[in-house]
Amino acid sequence: MRVGRPGPQQQELGIRIPRPLGHGPSRFIPEKETIQVGSEDAMMHTLFADSFATLGRLDNVTLVMVFHPQYLESFLKTQHYLLQMDGPLPLHYRHYIGIMAAARHQCSYLVNLHVNDFLHVGGDPKWLNGLENAPQKLQNLGELNKMLAHRPWLITKEHIEQLLKTEENSWSLAELIHAVVLLTHYHSLASFTFGCGISPEIDCEGGHTFRPPSVSNYCLCDITNGYHGVDDIHASPAASIPTTESVCEVEALMEKMKQLQECRDEEEASQEEMATRFEREKRESMFVCSSEDEESAPTRDVSRHFEDTSYGYKDFSRHGMHVPTFRAQDYSWEDHGYSLVNRLYPDVGQLLDEKFHIAYNLTYNTMAMHKDVDTSMLRRAIWNYIHCMFGIRYDDYDYGEINQLLDRSFKVYIKTVVCTPEKTTKRMYDSFWRQFEHSEKGQTTLPPLPLLTTPSAPQVHVNLLLVEARMQAELLYALRAITRYMT
Repeated sequence: MRVGRPGPQQQELGIRIPRPLGHGPSRFIPEKETIQVGSEDAMMHTLFADSFATLGRLDNVTLVMVFHPQYLESFLKTQHYLLQMDGPLPLHYRHYIGIMAAARHQCSYLVNLHVNDFLHVGGDPKWLNGLENAPQKLQNLGELNKMLAHRPWLITKEHIEQLLKTEENSWSLAELIHAVVLLTHYHSLASFTFGCGISPEIDCEGGHTFRPPSVSNYCLCDITNGYHGVDDIHASPAASIPTTESVCEVEALMEKMKQLQECRDEEEASQEEMATRFEREKRESMFVCSSEDEESAPTRDVSRHFEDTSYGYKDFSRHGMHVPTFRAQDYSWEDHGYSLVNRLYPDVGQLLDEKFHIAYNLTYNTMAMHKDVDTSMLRRAIWNYIHCMFGIRYDDYDYGEINQLLDRSFKVYIKTVVCTPEKTTKRMYDSFWRQFEHSEKGQTTLPPLPLLTTPSAPQVHVNLLLVEARMQAELLYALRAITRYMT
């Protein structure tokens, strides 16, 4: 959307010209550190073109993800298949399910995008007045939606049976698999949207203002509110110039990784000790507060798309209630989930598997200013910590490594983005791994660009790891319940 400067004639007619509210695709990442359209390389240009052809726009999610072209390519291919290619569900159902999923996390950015897409493919506008106006079949999906988003460990085969055996409003197995993948996709995409501070585009709700600009690009109301321009928001002394303290933090983290590797080589803990360490880490994760903010009620515009607005994240085991640990050796994505999805929704299992592997293995072998660094230990700690929060245990992993590698501020950020993404703040984003830059934090870094050599993880790509680990955890609980129903 392009608008010119209002001329005298426009002003006389009273035409209101919108201006963008923010600068750049993210509220957390300075615009100068993002890829500017027109300066991208050939591969990025192709991805931009594919995204525009698929979505009819170049959205800000794409502009942030493009710093990792390999992942973005896989992401766009998967999303295109889920939304537009042949599949069990009609097109308008797909977008409505996307609305339902994004709404659970109050993600108005994604909700608004799919409201437009829903109408574009012929969806009934009445459905948008509230979930109670949608077909009963979609209303029945609301229970699974809320559990997947907030407490997936509670899903049982009985929940699956209720969806598959409700007579005229029943789901087929193939339809349910399609719906589950869509729900988990948009729950995790909401995590990415909030975790990276994605801003609405100028033509979206919340992305523009009609307030006239001043010479200095802000007006008196900005000054009275203590805001002196966008640069103030992004200004972060710790993020711009590496300090002695931040350099020492990187060195200390690398030393811990080295020591842990040496301990692995020298001695391996017993299975009993490994199980004890998992339970300890799972218990400790309950005391990591996901947000300092008070509970906030969702707005009517978002909450009308789901039921039971008070239902939210609760820790895996609280108040003496014990839920059995999900042992990955008993049901895993590789050995069980992948084949089930591929059988009932052909090719999607392969697309998801590729996306999981790219996110998990993505690395530039750098850590802040250090090169040729093996960060696999750090990436695995992040992935397994997220699964641990969901009660999923890997028998061959020593959970004692997590406390060695992930500090408390980083754990707070992880838990917030994964469990209650709508509460993510820029302060949280800035507070963890100050020695790393945005590329590693937001998965927005290109090694060839010195400005963007990220500190959080040239191989960690934190938000992409969070997104995919969360999606896989949700899928495992849902697919296990479906498998149990089938058998």
